[in-house]
Amino acid sequence: MSGSEKEKEDYAALKDEGNTLFKAGDMQGAVRCYTKALKLSDSKAERAVLHRNRSACYLKQEEYSKAESDASKALDTDPGDVKARFRRAQAFQKLVRLDQAFMDAQRCAQLEPKNKAFQDLLRQLGAQIQQKSVQLNSTDARVQQMFSLLLDASANDSDRQKAAQNLVVLSREDAGAEQIFRNDGVKLIQKLLHSNQEDVVLSALRTLVGLCTGHQSRTMAIVNELGMEQLCGVMGSGASTVSLAACHLLQVMFESLTEVMKREIRGKDEAILAEPSKELRSMLRHLLEMMPASDVSGTGRDSAINLMVKQVPRKSLKNPDNSLTLWVIDQGLKKILAVAGTVPELSEGPPLTENSHMSCSVLLSKLYDDLKNDTERENFNKLCEEYVQQYFNQPGLDAKLRAIQAVSVLLQGPSEVGNRTLEMSGMMDAVIALCASEDVTHQQVAVETVIHAAGKAKRASFITANGVALLKDLYKKSENDRIRVRALVGLCKLGSAGGTDFSMKQFAEGSTLRLAKQCRKWLCNESLPTTSRRWSVEGLAYLTFDADVKEDLVEDTNALQAMFELAKSEDKTVLFAVGSTLVNCTNSYEVEKPDPQMVELAKYAKQHVPEVHPKDATSYVEKRLGKLLEAGVVSALVCMVKKESPALTEACREGIARIFLALVDRQEDRGTVVAQGGGKALIPLASDNTDLGKIKAAQALAKITITSNPEIAFPGERINEMVRPLVSLLTIECTLLQNFEALMALTNLAGINERLRQKIIKEKAVAKIEGYMFEEHDLVRAAATECMCNLVLSTEVQKLYLATGNDRLKLLVLYSGEDDERLRKAAAGTLAMLTSEQPELCARIPGTTTHWLEILQSLLLCEISDLRHRGVVIVQNIMQADKSLAETIMESEALEILSVLAKGGEGTSKPVSKAAQNCLDIAVEYSIIMSREGREKEKEKGTEP
Repeated sequence: MSGSEKEKEDYAALKDEGNTLFKAGDMQGAVRCYTKALKLSDSKAERAVLHRNRSACYLKQEEYSKAESDASKALDTDPGDVKARFRRAQAFQKLVRLDQAFMDAQRCAQLEPKNKAFQDLLRQLGAQIQQKSVQLNSTDARVQQMFSLLLDASANDSDRQKAAQNLVVLSREDAGAEQIFRNDGVKLIQKLLHSNQEDVVLSALRTLVGLCTGHQSRTMAIVNELGMEQLCGVMGSGASTVSLAACHLLQVMFESLTEVMKREIRGKDEAILAEPSKELRSMLRHLLEMMPASDVSGTGRDSAINLMVKQVPRKSLKNPDNSLTLWVIDQGLKKILAVAGTVPELSEGPPLTENSHMSCSVLLSKLYDDLKNDTERENFNKLCEEYVQQYFNQPGLDAKLRAIQAVSVLLQGPSEVGNRTLEMSGMMDAVIALCASEDVTHQQVAVETVIHAAGKAKRASFITANGVALLKDLYKKSENDRIRVRALVGLCKLGSAGGTDFSMKQFAEGSTLRLAKQCRKWLCNESLPTTSRRWSVEGLAYLTFDADVKEDLVEDTNALQAMFELAKSEDKTVLFAVGSTLVNCTNSYEVEKPDPQMVELAKYAKQHVPEVHPKDATSYVEKRLGKLLEAGVVSALVCMVKKESPALTEACREGIARIFLALVDRQEDRGTVVAQGGGKALIPLASDNTDLGKIKAAQALAKITITSNPEIAFPGERINEMVRPLVSLLTIECTLLQNFEALMALTNLAGINERLRQKIIKEKAVAKIEGYMFEEHDLVRAAATECMCNLVLSTEVQKLYLATGNDRLKLLVLYSGEDDERLRKAAAGTLAMLTSEQPELCARIPGTTTHWLEILQSLLLCEISDLRHRGVVIVQNIMQADKSLAETIMESEALEILSVLAKGGEGTSKPVSKAAQNCLDIAVEYSIIMSREGREKEKEKGTEP
């Protein structure tokens, strides 16, 4: 066979397989086959058919943009393909492109006037277009009314404020947003931005958010009309509420320009959409110019940094394009370093907040991590070194202080770069010298740099050898608590170098406890500045590697509550320290258990073997968790999750997810966590986190869903957001325990309503659940079957069992005869449900196994009432569906068993007795057996002469 003939054969086989899978309801499999077949065919006609078929799959999967795209490709080859045109009309309807949908439906009706489906779609679209027209006319009048009132200088302030607020509501409707935009609304909003009333400015910004959300062309027009200078000016204003609202608007604009352009754009929108990179770069250029500007408020600068953290680096490293990052480094790295090098206590430099340096370190770290090769990283290093060298070589201490401050921020962010700048000639000597300065500001900057350097591998040994004496001296002799607390943190950091290894103590016995006691004392001292109290938490974050320190901390309720109040405060730089301290106290960090044989070998070779502190045993950890819950840890964690700040890094979010998982480990504590808002906080943690953090948060959600009523724990729409995190646990990368808990939780959700079942199906969970029905572990296999038992209430899942060419039904029949009680109940329950909802399946049961009748009889004879009930219901459904099978059943021992069960008596429940009697009544109706009265009459006839 030639190569082309083989490809032709493969193409045909893949197309046929795709058609079979489509009929069986396996859309994902069908798409896979059609996609493979497309790669093998060069024929335009063949490819058009495949695109048309794949379009049908995408419609079923609710991926309407892909459905429209494939249908359009089919029509490019054959404009007369009525099936492809109908599918495109359906896709356009779902995409709310009603005019295009109507044109396609109209063409379909012209080609096949008697087709009822085409006529129905035309009627639906006509009604929808009419409704939209009425809505547009009504909205137009409302928009004009708002405009008139806002332009009327004689109107009183309260009426104008109310009109501005109504405008916000209108902008959130599609029709309203379009009418505002078309009625020169942007020019009016521009005037509102100059208002002296904060409420009016906020309303204007929120209206712009409504106009820009998910709409690329409007966003581009607004950016060009208003100008980034004005928007950045609003964000840089002193009012923090206005600044945050402007930041949110710019974030929406970024998302509209970057996300929407990724979608495939076809049809009438194509003509008005251009490449938005010009607008993106304009926005970023203005944000970079805000960095060193002295007229920008600290809050506005933090907002600009936050925007760049979210929008510049790639969301996924799989995306090869890091051009935005390279552009920002080239155009603005030194401007970002100007913020990093600013010492607030000095007169020069832009205004900063307590969060600015931390936010700056996060941005620098994100930019550095987004670089792809050594050349790009070397350029980053070179620019940083040039900036630091520029100030360090200038005469005067202030300039050197700026250089050291920049190094300190780099050490917190891209530490490799920080280490290189720290190694520059004279830098470390200057830092050590400034630690002894009589100027508190000089001391503070130098000590913080030493602390940040102490955690980095290259410098830790040098600082351990030379810095401990210096830090001890500062701690004991300094009269300023700001310096003492920082020196204390440096000592804490150096003292915790052994981590949780009990045998690796850096300081003398009792030293860490004394340091921790001083940290707690400063933490509770409200007369100290917030920054100093925050540093005391930083110290505890290091010292709580020691279990003795953990025990002392959880016993100190005042210290715990002071720490939680700090976590809720505006100082967001404390988030990671609080998170780290709580991770340590709850023992929710990863602990690798060494292989016992390797431990023995290490001892034999006289190598170091890590030791676990006796107070890190499970009983101690559980008591600590209880103390933390009593002190109000959940409300603190909830507030931490709500913070919109670069300081809430992915590592910080992972820590919070770990803590929540530890808190819900005990069933009796889950209600407390939910009642205080923990469930609500876990949902965003399961979607925006590190990969491991997502798993931890999803597992915590699963534990809550298993033992709590999901409708109460996650009210309203929130319950629908639960499905995706739970489904994400159904992978081989997760542990069997995580798989099991996810299946249990999904079982509970699937039993609530059809909407949740549809959500589970849409998340492509059914195939995964089926996979776990084959798992070797008894509990996992049973949990998957229980989940399927609830999912078969959905017609879509029932269709999978109706499809031929698979062993789904056979598996249920066989599992109904297994020894595992839980598995039997789940399988028999699923079988009872299916045979009731889809009677045609009954006729297929004998074909699944020759032992089908024995399995049913074993269910009827089972001593467990629930299993017996399921067995009777299955028999009843089979007998109702098929007379010949009813005869087979009645000819077996099942007749005698059913007769006994129908009489009831001790050990037989009423539902079982009733269902058994129904089986006998069906047999009588089919004339397979006689009724009791009939038997008595026959008996009487037999006794007559």
